[in-house]
Amino acid sequence: MKIQELRNLSVEDLMLRLDQLREGLFKGRVRAATKELDNVMIIRNTRRDIARILTVLRQKGVKV
Repeated sequence: MKIQELRNLSVEDLMLRLDQLREGLFKGRVRAATKELDNVMIIRNTRRDIARILTVLRQKGVKV
């Protein structure tokens, strides 16, 4: 997900996407722990997407 795409989203959309990514990160970690996850880069990319969203939210002045 590109940072410019995130900057164009509303705060509500960013919060919704943040919740979805956090849930996906949890599921990815569980799948990795049970050896069901083939591509572990999914976890890394999800963490980075979460960080990008948090950065944009902080730039917009939203307390998370």
